[in-house]
Amino acid sequence: MKSKIFIIIAFVALSVNAQERVELLPFGDFEHWSEQQLKESALIGGQTKTLYKIGGPWSSSNAHARAFGVDKISVSVTPEKRGDGYCCKMQSTLENVSAVGIDFKALATGSIYTGTLLDVVGLKQSSDPNSAIDMGVPFADRPTALVLDYKALIQDAAAVYAPAKTKVKEVSGHDKGQITLILQHRWEENGHVYAYRVGTATEYISQSTTDWVNGHRVEVCYGAPKADCQQPWHELSNTRHKTHNSQGKMVCIEEVDFRDDVEPTHLIIQISAGSMPPFTGCPGNTVWCDNIALVYEQPAIAQSR
Repeated sequence: MKSKIFIIIAFVALSVNAQERVELLPFGDFEHWSEQQLKESALIGGQTKTLYKIGGPWSSSNAHARAFGVDKISVSVTPEKRGDGYCCKMQSTLENVSAVGIDFKALATGSIYTGTLLDVVGLKQSSDPNSAIDMGVPFADRPTALVLDYKALIQDAAAVYAPAKTKVKEVSGHDKGQITLILQHRWEENGHVYAYRVGTATEYISQSTTDWVNGHRVEVCYGAPKADCQQPWHELSNTRHKTHNSQGKMVCIEEVDFRDDVEPTHLIIQISAGSMPPFTGCPGNTVWCDNIALVYEQPAIAQSR
């Protein structure tokens, strides 16, 4: 039977009972997928493909792209059976597209995230896939950790760069899977969207697992990087994530400082089969995930002696 994590974890310290509350994120059990049958343009073969969507706050690297009137469907995230239910499978794939006798190759990294992808990704976003994503969802809580079940197949091979051109270029380094949570406090001024980084949780998946790792925990560190936060750290960024401003224009989220004394307004969670820039990674890298939840600290309850 597929395990669920609606549980309460309790421990006793001296005469005080400290508790944690674990809340499954909406659609974080991956039991409710929707499907859309889409046909690619005849110029590139005219295949009909299934585009899978998770629902709730989640979007994925699955995309319907259109450039010069040609429709291409990219599927790197799919549901997969797990026990009596389903989990999410993310895979880095080297896609081959043949058009007018020319073979083009593009590296698509399987990824899920909280946010919204454009229904149709146009030529304008082709060089920067992040520009098609309104990243993050409204959120005002302060979790202590992200927990999930995961397993991984990480290839011991060099990464490649394949931006939908005829040649694939080998690049230095080995790609890794990634788990990331970012809490931001956002505001808008003169069309610019600024943010304080309130909290960060990051972990790279550098090795394959033999089986599922259940209830894996990634701690959230608040404020600026600290010595006691033993994890990779995402630096502040002015270009990595984008969102729509109040005029409906897609703009960069400009992180200006680390602050743990303000409340979050938005939550970004991203889980991916790779951690390199767009169109770069290791084909075959695969990460499965399930039961994504947030952990909250409960007020301590005094115990009678």
